[in-house]
Amino acid sequence: MGLMDFIKKQFIDVIQWTEDQDGTLAWRYPMADQEIQNGAVLVVRESQIAVFVNEGQLADVFGPGTHRLSTQTLPVLTNLKNWDKLFDSPFKSDVYFFSTRQQIDQKWGTPQPVTVRDADFGAVRLRAFGNYSFSLVDPRRFHTALSGTRERYGVAELDGQLRGLVLQSISQAIAASGVPFLDLAAQQQRFAQALQQQLAPEFQQLGLQLDALTVQSISLPEDLQKVLDQKIGMGMVGQNMGQFMQYQTAQAIPKFAEGAGQGGGVAGDAMGLGAGVALGQVLAQNLQAGLQAAPAGAAAAAVGMKPDEVMATLEKLADLKTKGILTQEEFDAKKAELLKKLV
Repeated sequence: MGLMDFIKKQFIDVIQWTEDQDGTLAWRYPMADQEIQNGAVLVVRESQIAVFVNEGQLADVFGPGTHRLSTQTLPVLTNLKNWDKLFDSPFKSDVYFFSTRQQIDQKWGTPQPVTVRDADFGAVRLRAFGNYSFSLVDPRRFHTALSGTRERYGVAELDGQLRGLVLQSISQAIAASGVPFLDLAAQQQRFAQALQQQLAPEFQQLGLQLDALTVQSISLPEDLQKVLDQKIGMGMVGQNMGQFMQYQTAQAIPKFAEGAGQGGGVAGDAMGLGAGVALGQVLAQNLQAGLQAAPAGAAAAAVGMKPDEVMATLEKLADLKTKGILTQEEFDAKKAELLKKLV
């Protein structure tokens, strides 16, 4: 190796980073055995920050621009080196570049349902999904907390850590938002804002800034969704429990009959028949209570019934008899009572 090759290998004139790989947050300039020449040029592009580190200690920080390195532009490093000859000799120091570009469309989600307190249900287990974006704003803190002396540190290596921060903050964010679960779907933006405020300090501790966060979906596990559907069904039929039981009975009896018709066995047929009779008795009792609630008033109303109203009532009673809810005797008695009103 000639003298000129040795000199070229030893000294660096231009230090820069072209960000040839997406998703890189921190990159260490390859020094090898080389030293930085006095008066060398440091090129820091837009959306970059450069940091000089001497023997593990962070020294000078440079923002976007072209910087000629000297004792004037490297005051902290010059002080650390304790040079008294106006920085005439070359020096060796680690140079790290950090990307301050916004990292967009980072996914987050709950792999397992998260239990949270709720104003309506007391506690619910829910799933949530969305995305977020962040940027690196404090290279000193990021270098100390995460990247260290790594040659390259990327977004993918940070993904699990940030997802974990989101998941541990969901419960507190929902509580802070004050929005019940039933209203979360309509107020996802409000929930997202509460979650972002909850997460911002956690990101700052890593030298990051949480720029935006969205909530794209909020849902319950399948078993809890069925319970919610039943609650909605009860709301639709009203607060009258008798009406709800009648509705449930009418829905259940055809299923019992279908199961019995598919050859479920003697035991299964007996269970289906027993359950059907029990449910039928409940509905019959509710119906009978309704018919006998006010005999005098019912009779007076029946006298004024129109023929088509009588026929409609008979059809309903016949349907109840077909389903086994009314016996033949009960049907005949009511039929005779109604037909008298047509005379």
